[in-house]
Amino acid sequence: MPGPISSFTPTESLSERRLADPSLPVPPRKKRVIVTGGSGKLGRWVVREMVDHGWEVFNVDVVPPAPSEASVKARYIYTDLKDYGSVLGLLTDVDSGWRGVDAIIHLAAIPAPARAPNHVVFHTNITQTYNILEAARVAGVKNIALASSETVFGIPLHPHPPESFPLTEEPERPESSYSLAKLLGEKMSEQFTRWDPELKIVNIRLSNVIAPEDYINFPKWQDDPWQRAWNGFCYIDPRDCAQGFRLALEKPLKGTHVFNIANADTAFTAPTAELVKRVFPNIPYKPDTSDPREGLISIKKARDVLGFDPKYDWQSEVKKLQAGKA
Repeated sequence: MPGPISSFTPTESLSERRLADPSLPVPPRKKRVIVTGGSGKLGRWVVREMVDHGWEVFNVDVVPPAPSEASVKARYIYTDLKDYGSVLGLLTDVDSGWRGVDAIIHLAAIPAPARAPNHVVFHTNITQTYNILEAARVAGVKNIALASSETVFGIPLHPHPPESFPLTEEPERPESSYSLAKLLGEKMSEQFTRWDPELKIVNIRLSNVIAPEDYINFPKWQDDPWQRAWNGFCYIDPRDCAQGFRLALEKPLKGTHVFNIANADTAFTAPTAELVKRVFPNIPYKPDTSDPREGLISIKKARDVLGFDPKYDWQSEVKKLQAGKA
């Protein structure tokens, strides 16, 4: 009669080895990724993207996923990311769940300025980011993507215009406690990767996330570019944004990197040069591409380094929504 066996191995928790035919080969383990904030407006699409591309996904949030996500093969686990011990436990060993992860996509945050008092936004977001980076360092997780923000550029761009368009990754001018915390997340990344040359941390400066059903609002502001002047008329579809985060993990990089992620076009049918002339007449504009409607947040670096290729545009999505209502 066999003696007692351990409930855990260095790489497995108990449940990872149960209910398996011992005569069959052990199936290869998928790459594991933690997606914090995976129940949110962007997070649900990031979870889907990673599942669809062969990752084993753990959705870490304080809110369970919506009923619409019931068929998505990801595991939900409640975690308060402000508690460092919980984050460390999450990355290392969860009883009857898993032991160890390969990568982290950190989205969880108070998602914009003015959603809470300034100090609450700052302390919540910076604490969660620090806890993720420090727990990852202790647990040996070396592949991380963080959600930074277009607000680091100095949004609102009106009345705080930049020196030139399009906006590259260089500007750093936070105008809120939210954007300050995002910039400091980028700066923390620099130091964590200095401590460990094998570590990769990619900061994604994502544009304003627009849920697919909200494209129906875009035609309403076509005659008033001032409504979208605050971020240079830009937006990001969550499905394209999810592609950017996946590519950030899959690209074999080391060190700290910052990439803008936005859609290729603006939120208007008018040519970009006309919008700039009308709203930002004193700001130099040198187009990145030959597209007359290119966005004013440059995605050239993400295209060149990550292979980012946005697939969605608001005009096509509006047509789909209108056809669905016909």
